[in-house]
Amino acid sequence: MLTDTPGIHHITGIVRDAQQNFDFYTGVLGLRLVKQTVNFNEKFTRHLFYGDETGSPGTALTFFPYPAEDDGREGKPQITTAALTIPENSVSYWEARLADRDITVEGPFERFDETVLRFADPDGTHLELVTGDSPVEPWADGAVPAEHAIRGIHGVTLLSTNVFVTASVLDTLGFELVNQEGDRVRYQAPGDRATVVDLLDRDADYGREGAGSIHHVAVRVEDEEQLYEWYHLFRERGYNVSRVKDRHFFYSLYVREPGGILFELATEAPGLTAELDLETLGQSLFLPPWLEEDREMIEGQLTPLDVSGVPGASE
Repeated sequence: MLTDTPGIHHITGIVRDAQQNFDFYTGVLGLRLVKQTVNFNEKFTRHLFYGDETGSPGTALTFFPYPAEDDGREGKPQITTAALTIPENSVSYWEARLADRDITVEGPFERFDETVLRFADPDGTHLELVTGDSPVEPWADGAVPAEHAIRGIHGVTLLSTNVFVTASVLDTLGFELVNQEGDRVRYQAPGDRATVVDLLDRDADYGREGAGSIHHVAVRVEDEEQLYEWYHLFRERGYNVSRVKDRHFFYSLYVREPGGILFELATEAPGLTAELDLETLGQSLFLPPWLEEDREMIEGQLTPLDVSGVPGASE
């Protein structure tokens, strides 16, 4: 029997420079690089995972670096923004931290009784820091003091070609309509973290996928059996849905809903720490068993990435 998703599993974006991406998300935002692997569909492309100490579901931001990628352009259908949770008393800290690094910040401003700071990463990916409660424990050895550190994902903002159809898909997944402010409609899942999806009801030009755009958002599913039930449901409704895929750290499927947004449904287990020492997460290139025999060739094709400068304790 299908159960509602408790919230977001991870968010995946497209960037150009792996080193610049690593330096920003670890050195500026204070997240941990918990996994460096490759895109299992394109083995000569890196796939970088950031999050809390273990990259637990609801904390992970992941990126595909394509060095020759053109810039993306915001528009529909697109996931326009990834939002991260910070403590209520940390807004001033983050304003100063970002300003000290010459990062342009919009805000702070109020939205749905939350305080929001808006900015972009070096590739132009739209990010927000949003105040709120979260059970996520931040990475204690990161570059940001623990009392101000990011507490996982807050949510995403969607710009659909058909808000009514996308709203119906969110409802099917278990997100409930909870609020509206202007042209922003808020849906929320029943979990304890990474539960927010904001749907924008506005006219917009069509966008273009590229560096700085968000490729997909994944929601959490209990197990592989549930994935197959979702697969059959989406097939019955005529949606463009993939087969169930083995991503080694989880099983997943992808569905492109009629409003144009790409959703992934991903299992919570086995997780990003599978088979690895917690102390050395992210320090070397991980390859799944079916790619391990090609390691020398793969490493020779990848742009070098120096992770020896992972930031230490807080400044």
